[in-house]
Amino acid sequence: MQDFESQTRALAAQIEQELEEGHLNFPTSMEISLRIKQLADNPNSSVDDIVAVVCTEPVLSAKVIRMSNAILLNPYGVRITSVNNAVKRIGLAALRCLAFAVAAEQLAQDHRSAYLRKIAFDLWRRSADIASWAYAFAHHLRAVNPDTAMLTGMMVDIGQFFLLARVANYPILENNIDRFFEFMTMWRDPISRSVLETFELPSDIIDALDSETPCEDDWPPQTLHDIVQTAILATNVPDPIQRNPPVAHGIEFDQEQFTALLDASRPGKDAILSALYG
Repeated sequence: MQDFESQTRALAAQIEQELEEGHLNFPTSMEISLRIKQLADNPNSSVDDIVAVVCTEPVLSAKVIRMSNAILLNPYGVRITSVNNAVKRIGLAALRCLAFAVAAEQLAQDHRSAYLRKIAFDLWRRSADIASWAYAFAHHLRAVNPDTAMLTGMMVDIGQFFLLARVANYPILENNIDRFFEFMTMWRDPISRSVLETFELPSDIIDALDSETPCEDDWPPQTLHDIVQTAILATNVPDPIQRNPPVAHGIEFDQEQFTALLDASRPGKDAILSALYG
């Protein structure tokens, strides 16, 4: 038990130091996501600059092409086979989300422990499902930008991903996994906010991820916050770490209304999810 206590203290001290310095040490797989974000935000960058970075990651390149051929983004069915044309088709907002999705998937696979690898992969599946629902709801309701909704949904569990990436350096923690999950729950919010700030995401995305903020009273959801929180309710992929059912404060609807929204949005959700998985 002493080993567990000493390793949680060491991990907490490392996290506190990085938060105090304002610089989280990202796993290598996150670096391409950050690079794409920086290029997309730089008005002096060209599409060719961004494509050159995308092409350094073959999995990302393949998924960009796959997403560009999804029916929601390519309704006329003109087949796209080049990364350059694919990036132009899906746009920079969707590219940012896809780059993060690939990085998160790689994090999920980068564990020495088969059990933690499964936990991380289940967490990735949940994030991808929420992101796909968020995109589909936004597209169907025409209330907010669907790309922004998808990116926000993909960030729901960013703090958990980051902490799981670190646990490989503290192998004793897995021996008492329930207590480690409690540790992760305690650190989830400050880590999530720090990661989102490092990515320099706008405040409306950060605010949309605050589950404690009440949703609007009206139905269907119209704000980014409400659409993302509704997407969290819609997913049937359980959270492998926080096992309590999700709650979206303030959402008022009957089951018939909710089912109607799910049915209308499901084809779009399945198309985007296929692109994220592909």
